[in-house]
Amino acid sequence: MTYAEITAILTDAGVDSPAYDAAELIAHFCSSSTADLHLMPAQDYASPALAEAVRRRAAREPLQYILGEWSFWRQTYRVAEGCLIPRADTELLVGYAIKHLPQGAHFLDLCTGSGCIAVSTLASRPDCTADAVDVFPVPLALAAENARRNGVAERLCVRRGDVLAGEGAIGAYAAIISNPPYIARDVLGTLAPELAHEPQTALDGGADGLIFYRAILDHYRGALSDGGCFILEIGYDQAGDLRTLAAERGLTCDIYRDLGGCDRMAILHESHTA
Repeated sequence: MTYAEITAILTDAGVDSPAYDAAELIAHFCSSSTADLHLMPAQDYASPALAEAVRRRAAREPLQYILGEWSFWRQTYRVAEGCLIPRADTELLVGYAIKHLPQGAHFLDLCTGSGCIAVSTLASRPDCTADAVDVFPVPLALAAENARRNGVAERLCVRRGDVLAGEGAIGAYAAIISNPPYIARDVLGTLAPELAHEPQTALDGGADGLIFYRAILDHYRGALSDGGCFILEIGYDQAGDLRTLAAERGLTCDIYRDLGGCDRMAILHESHTA
């Protein structure tokens, strides 16, 4: 198959970025480069592994699962089915944590998934340590592996805990960070086909999309040290909901937008620290 043929197959399958995905698949499975595609656009890549990868992508399996790894912040992460794929929107939380965590901070990453928030934060802040919590075995294994491959394993404790039950917190934390499931249950069936391959437990935020936010604020508030804050990823339409949840609990809530201009991060403090 040529680059053009692969692009056409993915286009016909409804893939959003067929040319980009075709180039990524060729580069990964044929040890090629973008320059090769421009210099030899008609080259036929006779690779059984590539053909299988194209079939999987045309079936709308996420590109990240097919490649087995993905870039996030300044690191590369192992990804696999059973674990949410790291996304660029979540880098907003990492950037905030890197900038605002106090010197020597110990923080907690809830619903850690691949570990991308904790690992990338620690990689840029060698003075910090963290605990990372998830309830499922695949994410826990991947988070531990990603901590090792990115050189922060000695400063990250990965442990099992059910966030809805308030488990996993040990000690006091300068920040509690989370990208929890936040999609309302009745919306899940309307999402892109690729999301059907990701664990629904990492997406399902309950009937109103807020079940994890309530659990985090109610169960983990006592685990914040003086002056600590919650750093939470939110859906584009959830800023008002987070402000309401914060007000009901006597917390302040500041909302930050992502590069696309959508509300994406909520920072919650005790009111007296505002």
